[in-house]
Amino acid sequence: MRILLVEDDELLGDAVRTHLARQGHAVDWAQSLEEAEAHLQAVAFNLILLDLRLPDGHGLDVLKSLRNGRDVTPVIILTAHDQVSERIAGLNAGADDYLVKPVDLDELQARLHAVSRRYNAHQLPEILLGGLRVLPSERRVIDGNGQDITLSAREWAILERLIARRQSIVSKAQLEDALYEFGAEIESNTVEVYVSRLRRKLGREIIETVRGLGYRIAADA
Repeated sequence: MRILLVEDDELLGDAVRTHLARQGHAVDWAQSLEEAEAHLQAVAFNLILLDLRLPDGHGLDVLKSLRNGRDVTPVIILTAHDQVSERIAGLNAGADDYLVKPVDLDELQARLHAVSRRYNAHQLPEILLGGLRVLPSERRVIDGNGQDITLSAREWAILERLIARRQSIVSKAQLEDALYEFGAEIESNTVEVYVSRLRRKLGREIIETVRGLGYRIAADA
C-alpha cells in the first residue's frame, strides 16, 4: 500500500515508517499540515496515518477537507492518552479508526490491515482470473484446488492496481507509484521483477504486456 504518515514526532515517525517499509509498504512522511497537503495534491494514497496536533495546525483540518471533498481514503488517527475528546471529534469527522500513543507497532499493523480490508471490501469485489479466485477484501488468491497463493505486500500492490483498472492499461510509472514513496531510488527493472513474480505464481496468461505503454489484466483472464 501507499501510505501517508502525518506525524511531527521524529522518533515515532521514523519507527512507524521503518516498520511499515519492512512490511513492503511505500510510506511518505509529512511532518506538518503544509507537507501533508502537498503530498495529497501530488499522489493518491491507500491509507493515511494522521497525527492531530501538528506544528502548523490541527490534523482534523486535513480530515475534514478530505471528507468535504468526498475523498474516502481510509484515515487512522494517532492521538495521545488523554485526548478522548479529540478521538471522538476525529471519528465524528470521518476517521476510520484511531491509535493511542505511544503506538504499538504490531497493533498498528493489525489496525491497518483491518481498515484496509473494510475499505477494499467496498471498492474491489471478488473476481475470477482464469481459474483463480481473487478476494481483495481478504488479500487472498485461491487456486483451482482451493489452496492459497501467497503474495508479498508489493506483489499485492501491483495486482490491486491492475485489478482496479482492469479494463485499462496501467503504465510502468503508475505501478512504480504504488510501490515507492517520494524520493526513493527506483531500480529501472523493479516493476518488471514484480510482474514476473506474479506471472510465476498466478500464470503467465493473467498479466499482459502492452509494449511501450504498460501492463493490464488480460482480456480473457
